[in-house]
Amino acid sequence: MNKDVLSAKQEVVKEIVSKAQASSGIIVAEYRGLTVAKTQELRRALAAEHASMNVYKNSLVERAADELGYADLKQILEGPNAIFFSEDVSGGAKVLAKYAKRYGDSLNIKGGIFEGKYTDKAGVLEVSKLPNKEGMLAMLLSCLQAPVRQFACTVKAVADK
Repeated sequence: MNKDVLSAKQEVVKEIVSKAQASSGIIVAEYRGLTVAKTQELRRALAAEHASMNVYKNSLVERAADELGYADLKQILEGPNAIFFSEDVSGGAKVLAKYAKRYGDSLNIKGGIFEGKYTDKAGVLEVSKLPNKEGMLAMLLSCLQAPVRQFACTVKAVADK
């Protein structure tokens, strides 16, 4: 094999590894039948959620999966696949689930890796139902604020009597 070709493939594997390490979620989906216009629309929606869609050769993704220790990911790498990287655990999954439902068989979610653990299609769809980071922080703050609010209402009620 030509040294230039080999070094180019090694660079692609390094790119996949670095993107995977910087991501909280990685999803694999088959994109067979997706038009260019639909792909562009999907990429824009993903960019708004700090996620990206990339297409790599399956053999290079398998090498990156070996480097990362994601052996389970190799079982779903058949056919034309797109790899989705997401900074937020649920952000990219939400967008992908929405568009998979909209496009039907043109976009088929196969599985993914979230926080270092493999999950199948059902798991990806469950993750897509979770609130994003800001939503979870709002829920936490609401829980922390509730006792103080109740105490203030009680004190106010006693003062009003």
